Amino acid sequence: MTRIIDISVPLYTGMVSYPGDTRPQIIPNKGIPAGETANLSELRLGSHSGTHVDAPHHFLDDEETVDELPLAALMGPARVLDLTSIEGAISKADLEGAGMAGAERVLLKTSNSSLWGSTEFNRSFVALDDASADYVLEQGVLLVAIDYLSIERFHSDTHHVHLSLLGAGVIIIEGVNLHDVEAGDYELVCLPIKIRGGDGAPARAVLIEK
Repeated sequence: MTRIIDISVPLYTGMVSYPGDTRPQIIPNKGIPAGETANLSELRLGSHSGTHVDAPHHFLDDEETVDELPLAALMGPARVLDLTSIEGAISKADLEGAGMAGAERVLLKTSNSSLWGSTEFNRSFVALDDASADYVLEQGVLLVAIDYLSIERFHSDTHHVHLSLLGAGVIIIEGVNLHDVEAGDYELVCLPIKIRGGDGAPARAVLIEK
């Protein structure tokens, strides 16, 4: 049977969030144990909580919103790159050495995937540097994903990674969990919540073994 690997992180009250974002809360409003006929919860979370998709509108006010993203770019052949030995910034040479060339969609597996067990944000997460973002563009990649809450180093002065990728129409997925995923080629399906005018949205992301 075809194996489907869920690379989404679960949303739950108190989970790790990017500093300044709304920390997710799942609040029970009605409950069967309390005599109600159904369970019903209220969700409070930021648009970039957990596993989520960045739309160009996130950094570029007049560009595509999350409900306008091409679904074809969010589904299709994808390559997981093993970058678990990297500390700090991922360089162009790291991407070349991991075999990115020729991939349409790229998922960056780093040591970040081991951070999901903590509810505290780690500011030393692994991210793309500016030159590696430029290399992603040169290779014509449609989509790039990383296994923590930002693809760019914490408090970047220029936001070059986000601006260059989103400005070129490259879709960014942040917050996947690749801890138990081997490097190699898969089929990716990642569908964000359809939020009208949204700058981003939580998503369910899966890899399908070829």
